[in-house]
Amino acid sequence: MSSPADAFAPRPPSPEPQATPLESLVSHLLASKRSLSSVNHVLRANELVTSTRKSLEINVITTARSGFLRSGIDAQVQVLEQVRTGSESVARHGNAEFAAFLKTLDEAEQRLKGTLRTLRETFVDAGLRPEGEEKKNLLDFVDESGVETVLATINKSVGDAASQHKDFAKTNEQFAEEVLGVQNLMLQHRSRLFEDSAEHVEKNSALPHILTNMEENAREMANNLESLVKHYDLCVSAVKHTEGGGDAAQRIAGSLPEGVDVGESSLNASPEPITEDERQDMIEIIEKDASQVEEVVTEIRERIAEMEGQEQTLIRYIDACTEEHINTNAAFKLLKGIGHRLPAFIGQSQDFLMRWEEEKSTLAEHMEELEALREFYDGYLIAYDNLLIEIGRRGELETKVKKIIQDAMNKVNRLYQDDSEARKTFKDEQGDFLPVDIWPGMASGAVQYAIAPVGDSMGRVPEVPRIVIEQAIDRVNRRV
Repeated sequence: MSSPADAFAPRPPSPEPQATPLESLVSHLLASKRSLSSVNHVLRANELVTSTRKSLEINVITTARSGFLRSGIDAQVQVLEQVRTGSESVARHGNAEFAAFLKTLDEAEQRLKGTLRTLRETFVDAGLRPEGEEKKNLLDFVDESGVETVLATINKSVGDAASQHKDFAKTNEQFAEEVLGVQNLMLQHRSRLFEDSAEHVEKNSALPHILTNMEENAREMANNLESLVKHYDLCVSAVKHTEGGGDAAQRIAGSLPEGVDVGESSLNASPEPITEDERQDMIEIIEKDASQVEEVVTEIRERIAEMEGQEQTLIRYIDACTEEHINTNAAFKLLKGIGHRLPAFIGQSQDFLMRWEEEKSTLAEHMEELEALREFYDGYLIAYDNLLIEIGRRGELETKVKKIIQDAMNKVNRLYQDDSEARKTFKDEQGDFLPVDIWPGMASGAVQYAIAPVGDSMGRVPEVPRIVIEQAIDRVNRRV
């Protein structure tokens, strides 16, 4: 837009100028007056620059505090993560050992129950028991209460250990949730709101340059407003220098928008005399500038619209930074709470290790008890098979003894017959000559001999089928 000074610049001689009608000048004056309403945009631009500068200054402090806190929190979270992973490693190792113990205990229990089942299914041969007695198995001759007591004790120990592992896992889970809560608060500043605003700022320029851009827009808008004011002053002057325009100028120029710096004295003062050439130059400048008034007003509107958009971007960005600061403070408070509970948590981890070592020792003792019981009942089962084998051996020996006795008795009986015949012969030949009382035993018969078992009948070898003994021998051989 042309400068008002152009109206007074010297001009070369020109043909007789054609007078501009007063109506045309009044129209330009009215349009110029309307354009001065742009002062509101200029005032708004100044407000935006001021508020933006203040907000950025506050945000710099807030961001610096957040950054300082975040760096400290990040370092502490790393320490907490090390504590958490260490505690979880202890829990995993303990759980693996516990699972291995449970498997070993279960296998030992199953072996013991298998042995007991075999004892229950193995019936004592009837030949070993009194006649008419009800059939009994090997388990009927031993007390099972010891097994039940050991198994009950083991179940209690396993339950205590499982409860201990469960409590420790719950403690680890609670600690992990607290640490995760801090991490989540630290990550919440990466919300969509923050990302969108940060992306918008990045697309336009670096954040500090936005304020510079807004200040530049405000200056340009002020310059444009100044040009509009000068154009308005020129229109007023032209109308006043036109015949019949004084009253119109005063009437139109009144009640200007607030903030427009146009002196009231200049409006009411009489115009300074100018030449016709100067007036024509003034009118030409007005005509030229009038075509640019709307463009200048549009530019002011575009610049204020751009500034309003930049303000919204900054508001979103600062809101995100404020939210980050709030979350960081909340994370710091959580971290302080965790820090107060950290010694207790570490103590629980150490307590778990000590108690688990005790439980392992107890479970190992129970495992030895199970194995001892199994070995005892296995030995009982093996001993029964060996008892059957021993019965077979004794039966064979008894058979041999009976055969020897039978052979001996046959020989004794033959000797007895021979002795009886010899006595009879002696009596027949010599009896008439010898007095009867010379030897009282002379006429007695031959002495008879008998072989009989000594002791009670309990020592007798029972009658056990040979097949039963052979099966026992086979089982013993398979165990070797």
